Amino acid sequence: MLSISGVTKKYGKTVANDNISFAVGDGQIGILLGPNGAGKSTIIKCIAGLLRFTGRIEINGCENTSLEAKRQLGYIPEMPAVYDLLTVSEHLEFIRRAYRIEDEAYTQQLLERLELADKRNKLGKELSKGMQQKLSICCALCHRPRVAVFDEPLVGLDPHAIKELKSIFGELKNDGVSVLISTHMIDSVEDYWDVANIMMNGRFAATKINGQDDGKSLEELFFGITENSPEETGGAQ
Repeated sequence: MLSISGVTKKYGKTVANDNISFAVGDGQIGILLGPNGAGKSTIIKCIAGLLRFTGRIEINGCENTSLEAKRQLGYIPEMPAVYDLLTVSEHLEFIRRAYRIEDEAYTQQLLERLELADKRNKLGKELSKGMQQKLSICCALCHRPRVAVFDEPLVGLDPHAIKELKSIFGELKNDGVSVLISTHMIDSVEDYWDVANIMMNGRFAATKINGQDDGKSLEELFFGITENSPEETGGAQ
């Protein structure tokens, strides 16, 4: 389970996240929606332990900066961060050693599914951005995390990789993993989310539970809020 309680992050006088609280339960897919600059990536980086903040973030009951929490977290950043002079295989070997993973079967399966198996000997700097994104996904998931956090994961991926990643989302959910996906592309997450939080100006403007009939689709609620339509924003939860 991923739990965020009263998280505030400031850059000088700018408040990027203003008292954010939410949770993603075991076997749930939560999404963060919002326009660029809404604060989505900031809260994701706070969860990953890359930014200092006030408040509390827990991963399966452990403070997010603890070693135990890091063992259980998989983080896919918006911009792939790969090592220029390591090959694809060396990236994954590094991760396996760090997490003391002996079984390589799942890692190899990820490589095959994301069409990286034939790129094993390619250096990080030789990969396209899309391939770097695929490698980033493999590195984040190969240790089978219990909480997986994706920041704009579909950007730059080819259609086959998008299809496979969407299937992986469902598999993680079925395995009881808590999945959080940050995106501004509503159509990319329309079919499989459990709870959606819409962010504006560092705050949650609305929360919607999938299957809960409140008279508005997620798309209607999103555009009503982000386009400042008074009649729509009045329904924000």
